Amino acid sequence: MCQMDLPCLSVPCLTGRYNGCEDVLFRSTPPVPGLLRRYIVHPAQWCFKLEGLSYEEGALLEPISVALAGIERAQLRLGDSLLICGAGPIGLVTLLCARAAGATPITITDIDTSRLEFAKKLVPSVNTFQIPLGSPDATPQNLAKSINDSFYSTAGHPDVAIECTGIASSIATAVYASRFGGTVFVIGVGKDVVEMPFMACSVKEVDLKFQYRYANQWPKAIKLVKSGLLGDVKMLVSHRFTLEEAEKAFETVKDRTSKSIKVMITNE
Repeated sequence: MCQMDLPCLSVPCLTGRYNGCEDVLFRSTPPVPGLLRRYIVHPAQWCFKLEGLSYEEGALLEPISVALAGIERAQLRLGDSLLICGAGPIGLVTLLCARAAGATPITITDIDTSRLEFAKKLVPSVNTFQIPLGSPDATPQNLAKSINDSFYSTAGHPDVAIECTGIASSIATAVYASRFGGTVFVIGVGKDVVEMPFMACSVKEVDLKFQYRYANQWPKAIKLVKSGLLGDVKMLVSHRFTLEEAEKAFETVKDRTSKSIKVMITNE
């Protein structure tokens, strides 16, 4: 299995943060062609053996690496209370990794009931909170209060909030929900300019951090999946298609009614 980014080994690369390489070639990110092909030539140093893992599990190493990088930079510790905003693929993988890291209690939010139901199936101990759409009362402050009143009344506000949507209102909710001195870590990719609750961050001394891709996570991801510490990651695969059905696979991802989580294209 090949890691998709090919850094140039300049200063950011040599200091271990090669995700900051300005000349990186990241496959599947325009204008660099992707990996939807039967064969590809790839540098050996960025290829990893999948001994004891299936190809499906190998294909999930990329999103798992994103989640691991987030948990590492958020400095999530054993026993930390956690809020995950967004139950999409990255939010769900973050949920698996956070459980393995010993975070408790964990609450995950989303606008989609089916995503929250799946999160509960994936990790039965997780608390779920549906974000209501169209309600004038569903402000970030009110949502944060509802989340904390429901799930963190005895444990205190979340030590860490990991935001996986990039949506301004969701980031604001994470800020308002976090404890004094807590961490809000944004994995989600949003607009170029996002309005933030500056004073809430200031008076609560919130550490606001962000993530750009990942670095040095694939070997750890392989070990975690192989050991079973993350659980059955293949549960994340909701749809499967052959290479010849690739167009249909992309249409499935696009179609919100399909309730897709991770759509797998298999080279048979």
